[in-house]
Amino acid sequence: MDINFEVFAHPAAWVSLITLTFLEIVLGIDNIIFISLITQSLPEEQQQKARQIGLTLALVLRIVMLLFIGWIMGLTTPLFTMFDHHFTGRNLILLLGGIFLIYKSTTEIHHKVADKEEDKTKSIKKAAFFSILIQIALLDLVFSFDSILTAIGLAKDVSIMIVAVTISILIMMAFTSSVGRLINKYPTLQILALSFLIMIGVTLIMEGLDFEIDKKIVYVSVLFSLTVELLNIRFRSRQQ
Repeated sequence: MDINFEVFAHPAAWVSLITLTFLEIVLGIDNIIFISLITQSLPEEQQQKARQIGLTLALVLRIVMLLFIGWIMGLTTPLFTMFDHHFTGRNLILLLGGIFLIYKSTTEIHHKVADKEEDKTKSIKKAAFFSILIQIALLDLVFSFDSILTAIGLAKDVSIMIVAVTISILIMMAFTSSVGRLINKYPTLQILALSFLIMIGVTLIMEGLDFEIDKKIVYVSVLFSLTVELLNIRFRSRQQ
């Protein structure tokens, strides 16, 4: 795909850039939450490094996928049929990603609710930096599909897509530390965030089965729950 930055000489290109950047940030919220949660199993001095590398991987994956838009669109070609349903490469990636996200989030919730504090300390020491990065890369691949499909739908020029994706990732990098500290500080937010990721996992599975899901419903529900929890945190802090 040819990259032509001369397109930014037209005002319409800037409108597309601003709109797409905003949507990329919104779609990247689940990515930030997952990275912030999964890096908690690392020693504190390695967490920020892992977050930055994770978002850098997300940026590289998105740019590579944009440069191979033809291949991405080819993933919509049916590979096989089961129970009168045609499965494509995109379907399989979304299904596997959703299953992995549900499994990982459920496991983390069980670990936080059931395990003792000393067991948690042991698990942090045993956590491998490289294995965390592999998990982040796998989910980055799945989350990138939403990002790329949104970019294709809103912008016709790959240059606008690449710039919008790059700006959105840089903005997310700037806030990932704050999100990580907030999640680390308040355990109830950790459970809320993991529950949100389970909802995203279910959404991915439904999309993998070609059921149309309006993600605005998911995001509004999470925003409402987050607002209530922040009010609870504020109320508890004032009481103390």
